[in-house]
Amino acid sequence: MGMRHVLVFAAAAMIVAVANANAGMLDANVVFSGYTPLSSNVELARRLLTPLTAAQLPELVAKTGKMLSAQPIDLSQEKFVVYVPAAKPAAGYGLLVFVPPWDDARIPPAWTDVFDQAGMIYVSALRSGNDANPIGRREPLVLLAYANMIKRYPIDPSRIYVGGFSGGSRIAMRLALAYPDVFRGAFLNSGSDPIGDATVPLPPKDLFFRFQESSTLAYVAGEDDTNVVRIDRESRHTMHDWCVFNIESRDMRRTGHHSADADSLAWALDVLDKKESPDPAALADCRAGIDAALDAKLQEVESLIAAGRRDEAKAHLDAIDKTYGGWAAPKSLELEKRLDGPSAHP
Repeated sequence: MGMRHVLVFAAAAMIVAVANANAGMLDANVVFSGYTPLSSNVELARRLLTPLTAAQLPELVAKTGKMLSAQPIDLSQEKFVVYVPAAKPAAGYGLLVFVPPWDDARIPPAWTDVFDQAGMIYVSALRSGNDANPIGRREPLVLLAYANMIKRYPIDPSRIYVGGFSGGSRIAMRLALAYPDVFRGAFLNSGSDPIGDATVPLPPKDLFFRFQESSTLAYVAGEDDTNVVRIDRESRHTMHDWCVFNIESRDMRRTGHHSADADSLAWALDVLDKKESPDPAALADCRAGIDAALDAKLQEVESLIAAGRRDEAKAHLDAIDKTYGGWAAPKSLELEKRLDGPSAHP
């Protein structure tokens, strides 16, 4: 081999080495072993169900012979896909815990370049598609992925997000709402729901106030995905009704029901990284309006109980529980106990 060929070969090898150094690592067979109280059945119920529904669980679970405090997932049977960028930001990696609609280990190819540029780790569970049980599997898998990743890598706590595509995006929105002490925002790709009903109840009041104050939502959908665009609009409308103001949305042109393109993903991560705070006066006024409406409804239940109209009181209280969720507790739970007390069964 001549000197010229040696130099050409060395230059080519150097280019390959540099390319490899700038590429992240993808592993589709990661196994975790660490558990967190955040993913226990009792904590999932406390955060994701309405207070009256969660209060009924101990009795229901006792009849099955199981323990409510147990973990719903056996991590020894689970695998996760993890992508780690080559370069770590000075403050630590960002983390996106992703909920897929599919069961296999997959990451859209165009996304890895965005994660490299953002210094963002991606983790997603296998067998966590739309057919899996939400509270029994999909949601605890997200929390377990988070808990294990923060132990394995230096993660910036201000850049921990949850995201999803299609049905997985709807799960991501529920988790962002219920776990604002974990996730600082959500990337909602072609899937969402209105909040403040039996499907997506409000979490405990302290958590929901934290969500209002510190979480950001980035909605991304294809402009031709008309049904999702409509539901996203309804979701954002209810967010505003419930004093959630840190919201931005982006439509992908000439696109149907599809995962986000690289530009839209990069836009979403930029939105989440802004960390803008809502206007304190606007937030206070909005909360005061909800408190006034809720107080009036709770007073109506008390009046019905006092008048001996317990069936009507129960119906009103159930409606309050579904609409106001954790915002109505502990008063809603106190009224429920009064309805279930000895006087309720003469």
